[in-house]
Amino acid sequence: MGEQQHVKFPQEVIDEYAALGVDLPALFSAGHLGTRMGVQILEASAERVVGTMPVEGNTQPYGLLHGGASAVLAETLGSVGSMLHGGSSKIAVGVDLNCTHHRGARSGLVTGVATPLHQGRSTATYEIVISDEQGRRVCTARLTCLLRDVNPGDGEHLRPAN
Repeated sequence: MGEQQHVKFPQEVIDEYAALGVDLPALFSAGHLGTRMGVQILEASAERVVGTMPVEGNTQPYGLLHGGASAVLAETLGSVGSMLHGGSSKIAVGVDLNCTHHRGARSGLVTGVATPLHQGRSTATYEIVISDEQGRRVCTARLTCLLRDVNPGDGEHLRPAN
């Protein structure tokens, strides 16, 4: 997936996680699945998360962007937004994902933009619009995350490996 040096976070969010010993840009690597799929998070705040993913390597047998790949991008972006909304005392866990696929994409990058529909105390819902390089909507997704309290030991998963 590459380095996350291009991610733009609000300074107060960086400071909040740094106080916990968490390197926020390293946290948003989208995990092993995101690495395999080439997901890049370009911008992240509770109000807007933007990321890209290549079509190449993420296609179904007909050569079109796989719907599951769009779902991975959508859930990644919506989860990042939900986590940032919940803050460092909460963990965002996806509980519902709905994707509508509007058109196929055969090449290039797709870009997803996640914006909040609901930001509550215990849940957050984001709409994620995925577009091709011509700005045409490829997929519209909606993700709802449960915001649960951090339990002892959860922080171990948030800290970068030494």
